[in-house]
Amino acid sequence: MERTLAWISRWRRLARDYERHARKAAAFIRLAMIRLMLRRLAVSPSG
Repeated sequence: MERTLAWISRWRRLARDYERHARKAAAFIRLAMIRLMLRRLAVSPSG
């Protein structure tokens, strides 16, 4: 969990809550998580 929060905090927009609406903030968090997971899935295993 701590690693996941560290990855999310790299996104400047998510490091601080600039959004006025909770739904919009949640959408950006989902977008960040989707991007992180896609990147992890795209990396081919070495070995």
